[in-house]
Amino acid sequence: MNFLPLILLSLAMLVVLVVLGLAAGYLRLWIQSYASSAGIGLFDMVAMSFKKVNPTIIVRSKIMAVQAGLGDSSGVTWQALEAHYLAGGRVPLVIQALIAANKAKITELDFKRAAAIDLAGRDVREAVQTSVYPKVIDCPGRKSGRDSLDAVAKNGIQLKVMARVTVRTNLYQLIGGATEETIIARVGEGIVSAIGSAERHSDVLENPDVISKTVLARRLDANTAFEIVSIDIADIDVGANIGARLQADQAEADTRVARANAEGRRAMAVAREQEMIASIEESRANLVQAEAEVPKAVAESLAGGQLGIFEYYKLRNLQADTEMRRSLASGPVVTAAAS
Repeated sequence: MNFLPLILLSLAMLVVLVVLGLAAGYLRLWIQSYASSAGIGLFDMVAMSFKKVNPTIIVRSKIMAVQAGLGDSSGVTWQALEAHYLAGGRVPLVIQALIAANKAKITELDFKRAAAIDLAGRDVREAVQTSVYPKVIDCPGRKSGRDSLDAVAKNGIQLKVMARVTVRTNLYQLIGGATEETIIARVGEGIVSAIGSAERHSDVLENPDVISKTVLARRLDANTAFEIVSIDIADIDVGANIGARLQADQAEADTRVARANAEGRRAMAVAREQEMIASIEESRANLVQAEAEVPKAVAESLAGGQLGIFEYYKLRNLQADTEMRRSLASGPVVTAAAS
């Protein structure tokens, strides 16, 4: 019995079933596309599968765009969606962002800009939401680990300030623009500078809005992904008297310098005194050495006949008389010192 026709018939039926199963999925998407005027054909969907593109995502995203009034004239074609998908973009997220921007009448966001923002790694949907509903950033930031910004007025009084910055997304500068950390840093710098330029801390306490006006006038949101709507001073407290502390520290430092200079002069005086004592001792040694030469010279004079015996005794009497007069002159002084 020949089973070949039966086997071929079974294989044909299997192939037909597989084709019908695949076609059923594409057919369902094609019906949705046709019913919503998305303009994606059945063969286009099959071609997407060969390109490793998920046709379900493309079709549903295109349907969302068409239903929201974003047609091919807005640049939202299925070819553009397919290209963005192949580039690694998040197609549904981009379409949702475009729909939100269209409802909010944000005309500066088109498909190309939204796709570029998405490919840059930014959340385009969150950017649109922030553009519609501005968000509040604490300054200093929560990640900084600080509770307040510390600044010192010209009178030396420290002020502790906590501010809240209201920003909204600048879609034109979202690509390549600085992030929230830059906004926080710039606002903090502006607040410290504004307080530092105040003559007295009481002026800042009386009019905290001076800080906000000064900081806003500096256009701190330039080249950032955000536009500063307002800067509000949430809390301001008086800190330490930094000026008095610095003066006290300076006075202490000056005192230490003066003490060091005085100690240096005292050491130099002591050294000079020791040098003088050594010089006196050296002079005494020279005197003793010279006096030791006198008897030798007298002996040589006697032996040579230059000095007679009578002149010698006369010299001895003169020396004895001199020593007696010296002892009489020093005696009362010693007695007075002893008494």
